[in-house]
Amino acid sequence: MADQALRISSVKLGLAVAWPAFWTGVPIKFVLVLLLLAMGQHTWELPGLAFFLVLSIPIDIWALGLCARTVFLDRLRVEPPDSLGIMLWWQTALFSAVYLPTAYFIETQTVAVAKAVVGSILGMEILKGLPVPERISIELSLWGSIATLGSLALVLGWLFIFGLMVRKQVSKASPAELPYQALVRRWDLLRVPADQPLALTVFLASGVALVLLLWAFMPVTTPHPHEDYPREPVKMEPPFKPTEALEKTEKLIGQAESAIQALAKSKAKSKVKGKGKEAGKAGGREPAPGKAVPMRMLAIISGALAQMGRLP
Repeated sequence: MADQALRISSVKLGLAVAWPAFWTGVPIKFVLVLLLLAMGQHTWELPGLAFFLVLSIPIDIWALGLCARTVFLDRLRVEPPDSLGIMLWWQTALFSAVYLPTAYFIETQTVAVAKAVVGSILGMEILKGLPVPERISIELSLWGSIATLGSLALVLGWLFIFGLMVRKQVSKASPAELPYQALVRRWDLLRVPADQPLALTVFLASGVALVLLLWAFMPVTTPHPHEDYPREPVKMEPPFKPTEALEKTEKLIGQAESAIQALAKSKAKSKVKGKGKEAGKAGGREPAPGKAVPMRMLAIISGALAQMGRLP
C-alpha cells in the first residue's frame, strides 16, 4: 500500500493535504482578523500583518497535522508520524518564504510583458481602425489569459513542491496493519473528541471569551468616519434669544412703515403739483384734493414684514 501511495502524483498529493488544511484554518483566522480590526490593526499592513502571521502559526500546525493524518490513514493506509503537523509546517513556511516573493515577481513581470506585447499588436495598422470598446475587450482578454495561465503554473509549482514534502513523510511511514473499519474509526476520532461535553464546554467558553474581547477592543458601537478622512468644520449656530428677535422685528417694521409713509407723501406731493399745473392751464380752477395712500396696502406690507420676523 505504501508503494501505491508513492505512485500518486506530487501535485495531487499536495492538493489533498493543502486544500482541506486551508479551509480548516480559515474560520479561526477570520476571528483573528476581526479581533485585529477591532484593535485598529489592519491585516494587510504592518504591524497587523505580523501579528496575524504569528497568531496563525498554531492554527496552521493543527490544521496541517489533522488533514495530513486523515489523508495518511484514509487514502494512503499508512501510519502518520507523531510530529507530522510541525514537520510539514516548518518545511512549508521555509519554502513559502522563498517561493512566494519569487512567484510574485515572476507574475508581475509576466503581466508587464504581456501588456507590452498586446499593446504592440493592437498598435498595428490593421487593428488601428477598431472601435475603442472592442480594443479594450481584446486587450483585456489577451493579457488576462496570459496572466491567468502564469498564475495557474505558479500555483501548480507550489503544490508540486509541497507534494514532494508530503511524499517524503509518506516514505518514512510504515503501512497500517489495522482493517479499514478500524482506520475509519481512528481518523474519525481525530475530528470527534472522546469527551464531547468537555469539548462543548471549552468551545462555548472560547466563543464567549472571543465575543467579550471583540466588544472590549471595539472603540465605539456605532458607525463613525475614519480618522484618515477629512472632516468639514462644524459651525455652531448662536443660541436663539426671543427678546432680541422681537426687538429687531419691531425696528424693521417701524423702518418699513416710515419708509412707506415717506414714499406715499412724496407721491402725493408730485400728484398735487401736477394737478396744479393742469388747473392753471385750464382756467385757474382749484385743484382737487389728492387721494391718500390706501391704508390697506400699508397693512398688507406690515403683516408680511411681521411674518418674516415671527418666532419659530
